[in-house]
Amino acid sequence: MVQFQIATPKTDIENSVIVKDYQAMDRIMREERKIIAEMVKKIVASGANVLLIQKSILKDATNELSLHFLAKKGIMVVQDIERDEIDFICRSINAIPIAHIDHMSPDKFGTAALCEHSRLLDDTKIFKITGLKESKTVSILVRGSNPLVIDEADRSLHDALCVIRSLIKSRGLITGGGSVELAIATHLQEKMKSIKGLETIVFRAYAEALEIIPYTLAENAGMNPINVVTELRNRHAKGEINSGISVKKGNIVDMKA
Repeated sequence: MVQFQIATPKTDIENSVIVKDYQAMDRIMREERKIIAEMVKKIVASGANVLLIQKSILKDATNELSLHFLAKKGIMVVQDIERDEIDFICRSINAIPIAHIDHMSPDKFGTAALCEHSRLLDDTKIFKITGLKESKTVSILVRGSNPLVIDEADRSLHDALCVIRSLIKSRGLITGGGSVELAIATHLQEKMKSIKGLETIVFRAYAEALEIIPYTLAENAGMNPINVVTELRNRHAKGEINSGISVKKGNIVDMKA
């Protein structure tokens, strides 16, 4: 993972070089070739055969000459790696970012069985790194007809991954469809009967707040929320604590089943 430019050095201020004859231009080109050739020699000597180059904001990270030299030496180059992707990629391939050409050493390199450019059915180009020994990283490619579809798919996928993460952290599963919220609300209302004074108001308010979940769920599913929540209360009062709203079936069912 390279964070320096494989190109001729540039000054930190704006400048113009005026070349008056061909000999001067030839001398500049020779110097440029010499500088880049030295950099490529150091890269080859380090043993790296794939370079992932961070995108540069101020200067070009590579130029045509450096890419040509690297290609002749059989070194694959992947350009324009975004800064916010560096940490994820480095952890995935077990590499350390290199900020200077003189720091190129095998102990900072990652390893993989295969790095390849490939094309999808619609000719979209992607770069794949596979066969990582010490990493369990998996990348999911989300595609769609427009950005809105992709964003929605990304959100849905993120929600699903969060569910799996929660299950791994705490191996417990509860029923959905508003059944848990209404079960707790029913329990609070029962508890409220044995309490006197102002505390009953707190219990009632908390129970009503929890009932908003099944109410909203029924409303979003196109059902009559008042009738549905009333029926749900009735079922829970009878002891059917797993009863909840099935959006697919459009009625109240045993969510555990």
